[in-house]
Amino acid sequence: MPPRLNITTFTRSIAFRPQPRLQWPARSAARCTPSQCRLYSDANAADRSKRVDAKPMEHVSEEKAAVAEAMGEQGPDMSQGTPVEEVVKGDKAAQEKLPKVMQDKIKAQSNSAPKGSRSYSTTTTQTSGSGGLDMGLVDLKSVATVPETPGLKFQMPTLPLPKDGHVKHRYDPVVEQVTNLLMRHGEKSVAQRNMALILQHLRTSPIPTINPQKPLLPGAPPPSHLPLNPILYLTLAIDSVAPVMRIRSQRGAAGGGVALQIPVPLGQRQRRRAAVQWIMGAASKRRNMGSGKGSFAQRIAQELIAVVQGTSSIWERRNAIHKLGVAARANIVLPRKK
Repeated sequence: MPPRLNITTFTRSIAFRPQPRLQWPARSAARCTPSQCRLYSDANAADRSKRVDAKPMEHVSEEKAAVAEAMGEQGPDMSQGTPVEEVVKGDKAAQEKLPKVMQDKIKAQSNSAPKGSRSYSTTTTQTSGSGGLDMGLVDLKSVATVPETPGLKFQMPTLPLPKDGHVKHRYDPVVEQVTNLLMRHGEKSVAQRNMALILQHLRTSPIPTINPQKPLLPGAPPPSHLPLNPILYLTLAIDSVAPVMRIRSQRGAAGGGVALQIPVPLGQRQRRRAAVQWIMGAASKRRNMGSGKGSFAQRIAQELIAVVQGTSSIWERRNAIHKLGVAARANIVLPRKK
């Protein structure tokens, strides 16, 4: 008998091939024309610097030189910048918008100025013939001078040295002394802040009215000049009420146990110290008009203004001491001449 047919083996022997699908190459998806996509690393791309819109604008001098060359005229010198007065020459509207200094310079040059003067230039830096930088306003040859003394990098300082050149003497002596008298418990920074507030109050105060019955020191500036110089304002107020003497009680000067009042002259720092102490004492009795850290400084400034105007009670105290000192001149015992 012939063998039976197996259906499973029959199907396996048939070659089954599905219909091939249309596949795109892998590189075709990334392909594009150079006009649509260009990588930054593409060296064969067109140079954008050669385009017209990528070129920088011409300078004022370059544009004027090109116009002068086309017209057959003599243009500006391209080795230097064009002065501002030449750029706005003939333009009255542009000259009116210039600063006052440049307007005066243009007027002076139009009257009597040598040709070729280049005081104000449109260029910031230009290379000079020596290879350095020429700013147009600074003469580098005069600055870079060789010191006369050999072995020194810079010139010797000029003598005498300025008084404020030392770090300990950089402040005015009156300001330094008043600051030290304002200091409490060694807090120098607090005293300096109060001193700055006092000077600020004197600078912003109105013009004082001088009392002719209580004049200030001879040679004092007009009252309208005092707020412009607060240090002079402070010095004038202190020196005007500073006593020239003090009264010393000396027991036994008359040959017994009775004490005599003897006047003793004072130095400049001693006079100012007494005046500042009087001003601080009178300011502490004033009514506090505000609050905060600068209230005491404000009261001292108000007392200084009252001293200049002659309304402070310190004038009576100073006059009383001078009157007592004049009366006590008879108690001074001078040594006999040998």
